[in-house]
Amino acid sequence: MKLDQWLEDHLMGPLGKIAQNIYLQSIRDAFVIFALPVIITGAIFLIIANPPDSIEWGIVQAWVNAVEPIQAELLFPFNLTFGLMALTVAFGIGYSLASRRDMDAVMAGMLSMLAFFMTAFPVTDIEQVAFGDILQYLGGQGLFVAIILGILTTEAMRFLIKKGVTFEMPDGVPPYVMRTFRVIIPFMIILPIVWILSWIVWANFGITIPQAVLDIFSPLVTVSNSYWATLGMILLMLVLWAMGIHGMNVVSSVVYPFWMANLADNAEAVRQGTEATGIVTEPFFHMFTHLGGSGATIGLAVFLLFAASKQLKQVGKTVIVPSLFNINEPLIFGVPIVLNPILIIPFVLGPVVIVTINYILFATGILPPVIVQPPFTVPIFLGGFIATGGSWLAGVVQIVNAIIAALIYYPFFRKYDKQLLNEENNNEAETN
Repeated sequence: MKLDQWLEDHLMGPLGKIAQNIYLQSIRDAFVIFALPVIITGAIFLIIANPPDSIEWGIVQAWVNAVEPIQAELLFPFNLTFGLMALTVAFGIGYSLASRRDMDAVMAGMLSMLAFFMTAFPVTDIEQVAFGDILQYLGGQGLFVAIILGILTTEAMRFLIKKGVTFEMPDGVPPYVMRTFRVIIPFMIILPIVWILSWIVWANFGITIPQAVLDIFSPLVTVSNSYWATLGMILLMLVLWAMGIHGMNVVSSVVYPFWMANLADNAEAVRQGTEATGIVTEPFFHMFTHLGGSGATIGLAVFLLFAASKQLKQVGKTVIVPSLFNINEPLIFGVPIVLNPILIIPFVLGPVVIVTINYILFATGILPPVIVQPPFTVPIFLGGFIATGGSWLAGVVQIVNAIIAALIYYPFFRKYDKQLLNEENNNEAETN
């Protein structure tokens, strides 16, 4: 009891607050709600424009020959969607944060987007700047600035409106006019400040703000792509889940920008025909580790259908369909795995083994890099196939990973099933 109380007082509470942090939630929403459709759409064209030419099948070689003359045109949607990812995130953070602050979400999103857009250009004769030269900083390489400005500009707008630094129109004025005039002064104050900061950085260092911030944060991106960082992430996710806290939400709310930066770099490397080095991305966890949901529980869900315990068998019938789409909260809390000393062991051990195997496969180039972020509900095999741009091997690896996790779960499942069966038999005997 003392350990449980200590965890409750010193760990679960603070980490729960992190997961509920308004800024981290806004960042997560910006990626999932606003950026994800853009990324998936662009990735489709990247896959079409880069067929697996190493496969000597007639239909594949016909595909290669068909796209080769028009590859640049096919990559046009990809370049713009991935190239404007950070711009989308800037709008999304402003919109999401303003919604939580009971502000005009659209205007806050517009302000955040315009402020970020301004920082990506050199402060010089804009007619002499090629749009293609700054596109990378409007995409993956500008994510950190987009996040920072999305928060700062929205909070600055909120502060100015709260202090009355705004035009308030009389009653009877149409709402859309009132809405516009309320934000005019905040726009006229915040955007020039961003422009001045951009000018100062450009005049003194000859680089834009996204370039400067990227140089500062690049060591963190490198560290987040290491095996030991990956191991730490998965352990933290699962330990939190074992205590009843949504581990993926807590961890991803902090490291999501690093995952997306790696994903964007991979897609750009594939487009240019160079080596992609980003291993730790969002699909690395959702597609290749969380098979059936956090804890790689798809095998356990199948075992439950054949349990001797009536309780577990009933849970199995309830959770099997959601598990096929990587949704396992009913399983985690229904079995339960939370605070269950028997099942916590495979719940943590299985994904640790899978992460280690996957990291080796990606690091050695046996698996092609992840370039697409499918929705987390995409079933096993399809998820790996889509995430890697059409690798059948990636889909097979998903299946193998699920089998490995199932084998790790099996002896613990048998022990727990036997324990519950004995309890049920004893209860039935007492009742009789």
